[in-house]
Amino acid sequence: QVQLVESGGGLVQAGGSLRLSCAASGIIFSINTMAWYRQAPGKQRELVAEITSGGTTNYADSLKGRFTISRDNAKTTVYLQMNNMKPEDTAVYYCNLDGRTRGGRGTYWGQGTQVTVSS
Repeated sequence: QVQLVESGGGLVQAGGSLRLSCAASGIIFSINTMAWYRQAPGKQRELVAEITSGGTTNYADSLKGRFTISRDNAKTTVYLQMNNMKPEDTAVYYCNLDGRTRGGRGTYWGQGTQVTVSS
């Protein structure tokens, strides 16, 4: 069983910063990518940023320069540094892992953490 535990969400004023963390646990043989997605009320879930096993990062075009994804040396914890935040960044942020476990290759999601940016 793979678990993804997110933390770091909360309320921040526009222009402020937050750092989200996501720790993966369980029997994970390999990780292809870890990523952050977000879903605002009434909108579809969208990719925010991802990092591959090789360390390549990919961002939503609209977020480049403000958000940074990184991970720890063990590659099982991923972070999302969010700077110069805007009210439109308000959403539930979800951690995602694509990898291989005992059950084969699969995609796993965290429970989500609320981020609210006030104007």
